Amino acid sequence: MEDSEKASTKFVENAVSNDNNFNIDVDEEYSFEQQRKIIHRVDRRLVSICGVAYCISLMDRTNVSMAAVAGMSKELSLQVGFRYSIVILVFFITYVVCQPVATAIIRKIGPRIFITSIVLTWGACLIGFAYSQNWQVLVGLRAVLGVLEAGFFPGAVYLLSTWYSRYEIQRRYSWFYLIGCVASAVSGILAYGFSQMHGLQGHSGWRWIFIMQGILSFTVGILCWVFVVDFPDKAHKAWGFLNARECAFILRRLDRDRADASPEPFSLKKFLSPALDLKIWGFALIFFCLTTVAYAIAYFLPIILNENMHFSIAASQCLNAPPYAFAGILMVATSWAGDKYRIRAPILILDCIITLVGLSLMGFAASPGVRYFGIFLATAGANAGIPASMAYQANNIRGQWTRAFASATLVSFGGIGGIAGSLVFRSQDAPDYIPGIWATIACQFLLLAVVALMTVHFWISNRKADRGEKIIEGLPGFRYTL
Repeated sequence: MEDSEKASTKFVENAVSNDNNFNIDVDEEYSFEQQRKIIHRVDRRLVSICGVAYCISLMDRTNVSMAAVAGMSKELSLQVGFRYSIVILVFFITYVVCQPVATAIIRKIGPRIFITSIVLTWGACLIGFAYSQNWQVLVGLRAVLGVLEAGFFPGAVYLLSTWYSRYEIQRRYSWFYLIGCVASAVSGILAYGFSQMHGLQGHSGWRWIFIMQGILSFTVGILCWVFVVDFPDKAHKAWGFLNARECAFILRRLDRDRADASPEPFSLKKFLSPALDLKIWGFALIFFCLTTVAYAIAYFLPIILNENMHFSIAASQCLNAPPYAFAGILMVATSWAGDKYRIRAPILILDCIITLVGLSLMGFAASPGVRYFGIFLATAGANAGIPASMAYQANNIRGQWTRAFASATLVSFGGIGGIAGSLVFRSQDAPDYIPGIWATIACQFLLLAVVALMTVHFWISNRKADRGEKIIEGLPGFRYTL
């Protein structure tokens, strides 16, 4: 109790919630310029390598659609019944089930060993895709890939949240996710290039897509071993990174921000107790609504471009890129605004409205050009909302194991969104996919409802805290970010 009271007192004494330079700490040891240099070193090392690994992760899980139009669907008879949807869906079953355990493991053994191991092994699994002789083998390998990738995204989100204060985290999440979106932007172009190796060594073009991307995964896994850093309390041991004094500064500034920087020993009770907090599930539901749309577009966009808009196979793969480039621009702009003005819910609502307009155009416009413009808006709104939702969650929780559990549930519901996204555009609804359009629109209205309810709850709680009637998250001076 004494430690908790000291942390609370320290938080109140150092709170600068009305200061526009909230992220610049008054520190006895480092000047303003020195602080900036330390944070930028963290950005270059941590955000970059996590983003690159996420980039390869997205490419590896979504390249099925590229391989499908490059000949895999015909060669393995995936167009029969629900086979293609099953191949996509099975990944998310193991991906969701294994995430809570994987998130606890990363805290126990450390990010460097954990992330490097899973990236290398999922690269090997991907090469196995290239030698699948029937769709059943492909289903099994996709299930294994789900197990291996289960720990990366929640682990990376959790790792980043342990390094940054509340009102600088959305920009970092945005850059992390933006680097990942490069995968979605260039994967079609890369897949088209790899598919041109058709016939080399007797392999079909779609098999070369998996072989070459497996090799890329191995390369990134080696980079992870070199550059991934540990949590702030142990990161001074990393090669060419911060020293012990600089890591201590990072811990001090996190304690000034939310008083939860110190590592807590693992306890199953502490890890699971946040399950009783309804707002944890509200954040997860928001993430589900966003990822349902994002995954549906990622998995079916080349097919929709080919079947619905009648573009050639090459054009369908290459036209996948521009909407994701636009998504990156919207993502950076809204993240900058969210951190600068310390707002979260309004950014999510704006992204949701953009998505709704895009989905409506994509589904119901008469002209292929207008429908393609709708794809731009839907892709941008859904993907820009993802880092916004992660920041919304990170800003409104406290505690190391609460943060770990919340990251696991958030990304687990993202995986459930992947399951929904893999099923909404059904083969029997081709080429218009109208039921899928309505399903994704419904998700956006659900998102608006959840954000509205949580905003009202947070606003009421903050007012009560201002009047001294309530202590939020067990810490005097803490306020929810609206």
